Amino acid sequence: MVELLGALILGAAVAMAGLTVIDAAQWPAFNTSNVTRSLTTLGQAVFVLIAVLAVVLTRYRPGWRLPTSWLGALASAGMVTVTLGMPLGATRLYLHGLTADQQFRTEYLTRLTSSPRLADMTYVDLPPYYPATWFWFGGRYADLLGLPGWEAYKPWAIVSIAAAAALGAALWNRMVGPLIGTGVGLAVTVATLRYAAPEPYAAVLILVGVPMLVVIAAALRGHGRLADGPAPLQRTGWLSVIAAGVFLGVSATVYTLYTALFAGTAILVTLVYLVQIWVQIRNKAVRDDEIAALRRARAVGVVVRLLVMGVLACLVALVFWFGYLRARLGSSVTVSGAAEHYLPEAGSVMGMPMFHLTLLGLLCLIGLVWTALRMRERTIAFAFAAALVGIVVLTLMSLARTAIGSTLLSFRLEAVTAGILAAAGVFGAVELGRVAVSRFGDVRTAVGVVAAVCALAVAQSLPNHLSSEITVAYTDTDGAGQRADQRPPGSESYYAELHRLIREQTGKPATGNIVLTADYTFLSVYPYWGFQGLTSHYANPLAEFDARAATIKKWSGSGTPQELKDQLAQSPWPAPSVFLFRYSADGYTLRLAEDVYPNDPNIKRYTVTFDPEAFDDPAFTVTEVGPFVLVVRK
Repeated sequence: MVELLGALILGAAVAMAGLTVIDAAQWPAFNTSNVTRSLTTLGQAVFVLIAVLAVVLTRYRPGWRLPTSWLGALASAGMVTVTLGMPLGATRLYLHGLTADQQFRTEYLTRLTSSPRLADMTYVDLPPYYPATWFWFGGRYADLLGLPGWEAYKPWAIVSIAAAAALGAALWNRMVGPLIGTGVGLAVTVATLRYAAPEPYAAVLILVGVPMLVVIAAALRGHGRLADGPAPLQRTGWLSVIAAGVFLGVSATVYTLYTALFAGTAILVTLVYLVQIWVQIRNKAVRDDEIAALRRARAVGVVVRLLVMGVLACLVALVFWFGYLRARLGSSVTVSGAAEHYLPEAGSVMGMPMFHLTLLGLLCLIGLVWTALRMRERTIAFAFAAALVGIVVLTLMSLARTAIGSTLLSFRLEAVTAGILAAAGVFGAVELGRVAVSRFGDVRTAVGVVAAVCALAVAQSLPNHLSSEITVAYTDTDGAGQRADQRPPGSESYYAELHRLIREQTGKPATGNIVLTADYTFLSVYPYWGFQGLTSHYANPLAEFDARAATIKKWSGSGTPQELKDQLAQSPWPAPSVFLFRYSADGYTLRLAEDVYPNDPNIKRYTVTFDPEAFDDPAFTVTEVGPFVLVVRK
């Protein structure tokens, strides 16, 4: 426990210290200069050398178990910090800025910064549907440092990923020792940054989830070797069962798709163990009554461990899900399932990172071969094999669901696949190294040098792979109304003035107002409640997105102030107290979104125009600010 907790704290501390150092200097924008790219590579080389040092010390100072484990954790956390922190050193925004998905994620963090109470990111008086754990802790981080949510998003993303990388490395070190665990932790970290860095809460779950797959498989089996089969209940490692159950529960409050994979893997592992019990005991030279007793004892052990794991997971998950489930059961709202209405090209094929023509792809290919060869001999390979089968099953189910108008968003699983195969690839590479030693003599130094060079080569390619996301972080206008590349800011630069006017005209804080707007970045920067969400795919199912859109369309047809006031009074939901429009020659406009799945893109934008005369009444205060028209209901 000390090792794991120490690694978690170390990872967070390294990231916070690294970001403080990076922020202390004025760096040129990543998209206009190669300075930060050079320093990123330098930092990556340093942390690869730290990983090498951890391996060398493990070999020549085996008594330094805890320091070398933490040194390996430091290497993984530092790799995250420098790979993400240095390229983003001159901007206050994270990867992909405040655009698209990052827009609603920032809105969620802003909501939970304004209050620790669990709440929907957009809609007032609704329990949250989108898993909140990562955002809740991010909100507490922002509140502790006195930062607005939008500004805390980048450092919290990097700190949380670094802490998870350190914890993941420490888990590997406990299972296989720092000699191999350091390399496995670094490989999973690099693979996760490559595939999941723009979605930080997904990255956190992958970094911890890949080693926890092994814990789940071992916990379900009980004490003993894989070849011996599951143990009876009295030979249960309850600490690992509890750890697995808590992890599954926390996972359910972070990322539901990944939780389905982890829980499905646990069930699949249980089924395999039950088959193993039947086959192994059938082949034993014992009496029939003894066979039945042995089968029953071992089967009961596996099933009870799974049930305990499941009950713990449900109890932990209910901390978040209870509010939504209670509201859902008491509601007559028809859920549209729009959250699954997304099918990009990547979602129409099976993700196979092992066939990408890169060094990371080669490592994943080695991992696939190693898993296939060793899954009957080693718990790690068996756990990986079960998870990969689960990924295939979920992907096939997602492909099949496209025929009935939905998906399971299986393209998100490629990041988990890469993390698993990268970890397995290190085990495969270690075995290849042993073969080389047996064939060519003591070539361990050469093997280590090649491994370190390959690690640096993969790491230094990450900024190039993330270049488009990094560029958006520099070209988007941030919550302070500035662009990090020093170019003229966009219309978001008027947000501060709009925020001031709303406060003056309503006399209420942001959390006391409901805003109808199509400029959703405004809700990402300030914790106003929104009358309508960004798209139906991110909207709370209880919010009745389509019905709200129809209501807004109806309001736009109002020709007189009285007609509009009457319709607002009849709203089935709390009506907006503030309207934030765009000005046009035709009137006051809102650019809204409509679900057009199965088309790709899956949303269509359309414009709703309000007649300015509908607000020509003392009940409304109209103010023009740049391209915006602010309307406040008195």
